[in-house]
Amino acid sequence: MKINNMMKQAQKMQAQMMQIQEQLADERVEGNAGGGMVKAVFTGQGELLAVKIDPEVIKPDDAEMLEDLVTVAVNDGIHKSKELAESRMGMLSGMLGSLGLGD
Repeated sequence: MKINNMMKQAQKMQAQMMQIQEQLADERVEGNAGGGMVKAVFTGQGELLAVKIDPEVIKPDDAEMLEDLVTVAVNDGIHKSKELAESRMGMLSGMLGSLGLGD
């Protein structure tokens, strides 16, 4: 009886995980640099969707600054995307623990 209960809980968790993954694909996070002059838009799954650059920071004689701003914005977006996914998946950790499957 206990095995059946664990199997049902595992199936429920799997369904919830798939639902969370689908939701993360639809969610957006934005990394910023230079006070919002450069933005990188990601899905909650970490896929880079767009990079937006304010024309004011495009200076042909200072390409290195723009490269740095893009790098910072992309890294910020990756970090935010990971945080979002971890927060959404966190609730499943409690369920794993209750089944004796966590850690």
